[in-house]
Amino acid sequence: MSQYLLKLYIMGNSTKSQRAIANLFRICREELSDRYTVEIIDVLEQPQVAEQDRILVTPTLVKQLPPPLQRIIGDMSNTQKVLLGLDIIAKDANVN
Repeated sequence: MSQYLLKLYIMGNSTKSQRAIANLFRICREELSDRYTVEIIDVLEQPQVAEQDRILVTPTLVKQLPPPLQRIIGDMSNTQKVLLGLDIIAKDANVN
């Protein structure tokens, strides 16, 4: 079982940012048990990190481990798309 290293880039304490954080942690608890580490990066507080990682919009989730690197943009409310982006479900699964 792979360990997941996830970075979630948000902008401040907006409703969209809070929704992305809540949705991501819900998905991780339900699907990954204790096999994940999440780092929350506020681009207002750490703009250099966002620039270095080429983050253009928020919220953006970056899956660094396991490879390959994946990016998911949005508030993580579409669970199936997040699971697909994290390679937890097969690419041929039905995604709405």
